[in-house]
Amino acid sequence: MTTFQELGLDPQVTRSLSDMGFEEATPIQAEALPVGLSGSDLIGQAQTGTGKTAAFGIPLIEKADPTLGGIQGIVITPTRELAVQVAEELNKIGQHKGIRTLPVYGGQDIERQIRSLKKRPHLIAGTPGRLLDHLRRRTIRTDHVAITVLDEADEMLNMGFIEDIEAILGQFPEERQTLLFSATMPEQIRRLAGRFMTNPQTIRVKAKEMTMPRIRQQFLEVPQRHKFDILCRLLDIQSPELAIIFGRTKKRVDELSEGLNKRGYSAEGIHGDLTQARRDTVMRQFREGMIDVLVATDVAARGLDISGVTHVYNFDIPQDPESYVHRIGRTGRAGNDGLAITFITSREIGHLRTIERLTKKRMERLPIPSMDAAIEGQQRLAMDKLNKLIKEGGYQPYKTLAEELLEESDSVTLLSAALKLLTKEPDTTPVRISEDSPSFGKKGGGRFRKGGGGGHNRHRSGGGSGGHSGNRRRQHRHN
Repeated sequence: MTTFQELGLDPQVTRSLSDMGFEEATPIQAEALPVGLSGSDLIGQAQTGTGKTAAFGIPLIEKADPTLGGIQGIVITPTRELAVQVAEELNKIGQHKGIRTLPVYGGQDIERQIRSLKKRPHLIAGTPGRLLDHLRRRTIRTDHVAITVLDEADEMLNMGFIEDIEAILGQFPEERQTLLFSATMPEQIRRLAGRFMTNPQTIRVKAKEMTMPRIRQQFLEVPQRHKFDILCRLLDIQSPELAIIFGRTKKRVDELSEGLNKRGYSAEGIHGDLTQARRDTVMRQFREGMIDVLVATDVAARGLDISGVTHVYNFDIPQDPESYVHRIGRTGRAGNDGLAITFITSREIGHLRTIERLTKKRMERLPIPSMDAAIEGQQRLAMDKLNKLIKEGGYQPYKTLAEELLEESDSVTLLSAALKLLTKEPDTTPVRISEDSPSFGKKGGGRFRKGGGGGHNRHRSGGGSGGHSGNRRRQHRHN
């Protein structure tokens, strides 16, 4: 492995990376950084989650001069969330060197952004539409831009931003360095690179490196109408610390988040129809652990970089293998283990095999969890809560009452009663999840029927790779 000290970086940048906990470069960083630092144009083919933000962020910070006025580098991103996350990471990398990055995106007051631009940031991370707006207003000037980055280029193509990107790049100085990162390389992206890049070096992360070996991958074959109940059982048994559930459509996301809340889980959804303010609020709550489950569409989740996600659930199998790799890359980060579980119907088994061939990873078939397993998970959670309280202390004021109770009942009976009080029985609140037309195979099945119940006021049992911390917070919120 390559360490950042071996790359000859500015000591202030190395210090920032050390503060961030970075020691060894990821495969994409090890290959891309020497090219980026040399000043050559670069095409990096890599999924989100491989460390590509630092792969282009370090050259941006290295080349920026804190004593110079004017914007020296611009990162173009497909979504507002990614613009904010890129800016946050660049500000961390540049903190000791004094390099400041400003995010600009639609949905935020443009006058506020103009005031921030007057404070002379060194770098900009922005979405195509808002960047173009600032360029037309001349509130962003490109005279001193020495390096340009296109992040998630294929996603910007899918979202219809290609003309905006061409218009933006046409306003930059010809003598500049351009770094382009994309999970796939469709023909339009190749043409864009040919038009705006000079002899770019291409770096690809191999499929086996994109599968992220610390992620355990499983699947369940289950009828569409039973998916929701099985999902709730898994949440009870595995008790994820933070989980992301992927749905195929905006309607699906709304139904899942509403249904989970009816069952007593702390869940929120994000998709393209939400206002920016609402999306920002949901993401902040998820990052801070105020909600446990985030339900998202692929587009809304593109570029999310959230630490601590222990579980990913593909409620609907993704449309293409690349999306699958992107989804499961939300977990198993920063050297941590993760678990990704995909729900499929019998008609989708062929598509599952296609994903396995691309990722070079066989998924483990997971047996359908029973209601008894969900109840057992809740019982283990109650036991964990008692053990945690014993370790933390604070029960001393109750000792007198306990001694009085022991005069009337034996200790086993009392402890059994306490565990029963702490155990939440699975909720069987009826929840209706509409049946989308499957993307693979013909439509079939009926409407959702009330099944065997599932989760409730939440988990913290030992299954899966979830942890136990934070349970009291969840109990407080739900009760």
